Amino acid sequence: MTDITMEIKRNGSQMSVKGPSDWFTGTVRIDPLFQANAPARAVAASVTFEPGARTAWHTHPLGQTLIVTAGCGWVQHWGGAIEKVLPGDVVWFSPGEKHWHGAGSNTAMTHIAIQEQLDGKVVDWMEMVSDEQYLCRQS
Repeated sequence: MTDITMEIKRNGSQMSVKGPSDWFTGTVRIDPLFQANAPARAVAASVTFEPGARTAWHTHPLGQTLIVTAGCGWVQHWGGAIEKVLPGDVVWFSPGEKHWHGAGSNTAMTHIAIQEQLDGKVVDWMEMVSDEQYLCRQS
C-alpha cells in the first residue's frame, strides 16, 4: 500500500509562466496542470498561443497528445501537411516525431499538452519554425 492519496490542485494555485523565447515564437502562456508522482510519468499543461505564436520544432521521447480546447490552430509533423485544428480535436505525435504546433495568424489557440517523462525528460527542442514555414499554409 502507498502513502500517496488523492490530491486536488485548485484553480489558480499554480503559477502561469511565459513561454521562453528559446522554444516559442510570439506570446505563449503555459499553465501547469499536473506532474504525476512516480511511478507514473505523465505531465500536462494548458498552453495558450496568441495569434501567430507557435512552438519551435521539437520531439518527445514518449510521444505527446494535444487536446485543443479553444480557438483555431495549426499542427505539422516533419515532411507532412500542415493541419488546421479546432476545439475538441485530439492530436497524437509518436515518440521522436519532429513537429510543431501553434495558433492561427489571426486567432489564438489553447490546447492541453500531455506527455510522459523518460529519465526526467519530456521534450527535445530544435530549430525555430520560420515565418516562411508557418505562413505557407494559411489559406
